[in-house]
Amino acid sequence: MRAMVLREISQVTETSEPLLLEDWPQPRPGPGEVLLRVHCCGVCHTELDEIEGRAAPPALPVIPGHEAVGEIIEHGAGVGEPAVGTRVGVAWIFSACGECSLCLRGEENLCPRFRATGRDAHGGYAEYMSVPAAFVHPLPEAIADEDAAPMLCAGAIGRRSLRLTGIANGQVLGLTGFGGSNHQVLDLARCLYPDSPILVWARDPQQRRQALEAGARWAGDTMERAPLEADAIIDTTPVWKPVLAALEFLAPGGRLVINAIRKESRDRHLLADLDYAQQLWKEKEIKSVANVTRADVREFLQLAAEHGLRPKTETLPLAEANRALRELRTGPIRGAKVLKMLPAVGGR
Repeated sequence: MRAMVLREISQVTETSEPLLLEDWPQPRPGPGEVLLRVHCCGVCHTELDEIEGRAAPPALPVIPGHEAVGEIIEHGAGVGEPAVGTRVGVAWIFSACGECSLCLRGEENLCPRFRATGRDAHGGYAEYMSVPAAFVHPLPEAIADEDAAPMLCAGAIGRRSLRLTGIANGQVLGLTGFGGSNHQVLDLARCLYPDSPILVWARDPQQRRQALEAGARWAGDTMERAPLEADAIIDTTPVWKPVLAALEFLAPGGRLVINAIRKESRDRHLLADLDYAQQLWKEKEIKSVANVTRADVREFLQLAAEHGLRPKTETLPLAEANRALRELRTGPIRGAKVLKMLPAVGGR
């Protein structure tokens, strides 16, 4: 099979080629696994964290990609479901132990033996992949391949972030950054909390325009003060400056939810300038999001099917994965990039 392979940690620049297109042995499904023919795979900022070493894979080489959509073509020993021919998605959660206290109380995202797709196990930047059968997600027929791919991470982690805000209908929700995840959070929030004004902070003017077109009450630059204080804010940026700004814009008792697997270090010196009285006092909270559970993924897919939610996407062939990563690193992202192996299905 063809696969885009990460062989060494490096910085992604405007000219870099961090992944190599290689002929790679086609995997076989082990006990409890299924073999997928991959149709497409979304490109996520977490891939940059892996390539640049902030969330480095435990071993190299590795095939990245954790927003994979494909068809089951073979069962490993002991597998009966989902059936061969089922169209499924594979998310960031590749596996968890299922036995520890965290797993048993439904918090498998915090399991000490959590394994991430495309980091701890080979992922979806390839024509085939082998995955534990218990960790694939049958896809609603109404959702096409290229739409489902970014839902598996950006959508699911966005749903988890929204839940962690604790927001109620009518309260003010803020979003910092307007990339692949917060696009989907805004659409979902408008369905679940129709009376909640939504504020968006984004440094790119076009992203601010898109946010207003998508139904945001207000959109401004990162440091611009909105006409309302936010009861909760979800941050999806890779840096620290928007975090400090968001804390200042929270209402008393408000909560900031940071949706990022890692934060880049280039501006972490700003943390030394945190103003306690302005940014943390009055019982403001900071909460991080760690990974996703299978329930997060399946709930978001169901909500997306019920409400007709679809992300903005741009499709590219597998061989152009490096271009997608470069654009993710150096330019404003409008929606989600999806690497395509086969013609899309679903969405009928």
